[in-house]
Amino acid sequence: MYRRVNSGRFIGLTTFLIVVVMAIFTWVMYGMAKQVFVLSDVMLEMNQSIKSMNGAVVGMSESVTAMNETITEMAADIHSMSGNVASMDVSVAGMSGDITVMAEAMPEMNATMLNMSQSVGKMAYDLGTAAYAFRQPMSYMWGNVMPF
Repeated sequence: MYRRVNSGRFIGLTTFLIVVVMAIFTWVMYGMAKQVFVLSDVMLEMNQSIKSMNGAVVGMSESVTAMNETITEMAADIHSMSGNVASMDVSVAGMSGDITVMAEAMPEMNATMLNMSQSVGKMAYDLGTAAYAFRQPMSYMWGNVMPF
């Protein structure tokens, strides 16, 4: 028994199997590290999407503030119009200016809503990718024919 365990063939085979197991372990660890790197890229992209969405919300807030001011001015014009029929011509002119301001604010608000919609779509895609990676990390890593 002692001779067989210490024979050159047994030691060589054992060393070869240890090298094979360590190579497989190293390859698996490399694959996992690469997937963590991809996941960190997804998280950074999601951060950019959230920043973009924040900018869209700020732009929309400014548009809503401008619209609120316009509505307030319009309400004052309507009040003065109901109080004095003789000054109706002046009130209509003021209301026309307010409607012009409101009409100018609408395209900007539409563009802001479009940007926000795009950001939400991008964020939903990024969240789906991140959730899939967290939910099934082995399937995410081994799902492609050439994952690395």
